[in-house]
Amino acid sequence: MIGELLDSRYKIIQALGAGGFGHTYIAEDTRIPGNPKCIVKHLKPASSDSNLLPTARRLFLSEAETLARLGSHDQIPRLLAYFEANQEFYLVQELIVGHTLKQELTPGQKWHESDVISLLEGLLPVLRFIHQQDVIHRDIKPDNIIRREHDGKLVLIDFGAVKQLRSDLTATSSQASVTVSIGTPGYMATEQSQGKPRPNSDIYALGMIGVQALTGLPPEQIREDLDTGELLWQEDVSASPGLVGVLTKMVRYHFKDRYQTAAEVL
Repeated sequence: MIGELLDSRYKIIQALGAGGFGHTYIAEDTRIPGNPKCIVKHLKPASSDSNLLPTARRLFLSEAETLARLGSHDQIPRLLAYFEANQEFYLVQELIVGHTLKQELTPGQKWHESDVISLLEGLLPVLRFIHQQDVIHRDIKPDNIIRREHDGKLVLIDFGAVKQLRSDLTATSSQASVTVSIGTPGYMATEQSQGKPRPNSDIYALGMIGVQALTGLPPEQIREDLDTGELLWQEDVSASPGLVGVLTKMVRYHFKDRYQTAAEVL
């Protein structure tokens, strides 16, 4: 793919990563002076069955429309283009220059309470916006949050919508009513790991990042009550009861016990 020109316009210059859902590249937009860089996501239909192509196309177009709508928010990458070539699908998104939140979360180092509050205040309005659009991100984790270089704002990337597209196709191809669970262990709420994500599954994931920042512990090292499934971390931190209470409610085991909306947390 490197060096290839897609849609007579986007020249692939670097591979970023490959997942079960396709490949991600950095490309140059050759039609704009200065050839600005952008992100290209190459989605391969899960099945080579040509009968499924119309379904794949319909899902792709609906997901592209969703991403275009979401991209109107300042802290979500803009969708620049989407197209189909050789029965495969491509999304072109704005490249966010900055570093991931993962680089700020050093194991063993606890964040100041004020920084954790800034993290929540920076991202909860973004969650409120996407949930108002009837979208669940499904994969909120430090790798998918970028601190933008030019203004320090947190940007949410890599929407599960694109991943959902592929799992829907997989389900269609086998005619099974299986929802593939999308997400990352440690940040994924129970109901989401069972394939039933809800808007407050995203609240759980963001809460886990807050707990990780306050404790200096990665999610897999946070103890849990074996009887209730609740996480036990509150004694490991020196933070105000207010913040501890908010994070505790964000990461409750059962979705009914959590905040139901991002607005409620704010």
